[in-house]
Amino acid sequence: MAGGKSTPKKDKKLKVSGGSMVKAGQILIRGLDTVKAGQNVRGRGTLFALCNGRIAFTKKKIGRTAAKMYINVIPA
Repeated sequence: MAGGKSTPKKDKKLKVSGGSMVKAGQILIRGLDTVKAGQNVRGRGTLFALCNGRIAFTKKKIGRTAAKMYINVIPA
């Protein structure tokens, strides 16, 4: 727990939803390893937008059953 408080930290999560508009440099995801950086997105632990645009999530199949999820910024 953070600082002796009884509630867990809430900063590690998805910061934007699919279809929403973002600005360049805006943080999209912080602390999640389940989503990877796609087009116009950079970062490792903290993913951020490289340009202004709209958020889109895509899945890419790897193997027979597994799939990776990517977050992309479509330029506006």
